[in-house]
Amino acid sequence: MNSTIIPINSSTLTITPENKCSFCTGSICCTYITQEIDTPKTKRDYSNLLWQVSHDHVSIFKDEGVWSLLIDGNCTHLLPGGGCGIYDSRPHACREHTNDYCEFDTPSEEGFELYFPTYDALLKHCKKKFKNWGGKKKAESPDKKSKKKKGKKVKKL
Repeated sequence: MNSTIIPINSSTLTITPENKCSFCTGSICCTYITQEIDTPKTKRDYSNLLWQVSHDHVSIFKDEGVWSLLIDGNCTHLLPGGGCGIYDSRPHACREHTNDYCEFDTPSEEGFELYFPTYDALLKHCKKKFKNWGGKKKAESPDKKSKKKKGKKVKKL
């Protein structure tokens, strides 16, 4: 187990998972949620991600091969001092959270494989991934158009 030594009032204290939360002044783990999403593959998939990241407090990241939405917003049960107002009956996701290595140690986004906090950041990625991003669709050839028309029956009045 790694621990960090920080000076407090001229003495040192070893921060461990058991006492780490008491030093976290922002209760960082209670200020956002993440939701795993399907891995984007097509231009349409990425276009949908652009729509999502266009909203306030929404970003997208890829970590350990998994794509997720990150939505910033404080938990409604977060108390002013950083404690949990429903600790004894907190949701399962909160109970499973571990602070062995958390945002107190290093901001999460520093370790992400990919991180898109804004529309522009994701758009730049889209343009690199798809060489014809934003280009017009190729026009159908006249032969394809005529074949489509041949298949339709038109009722004359």
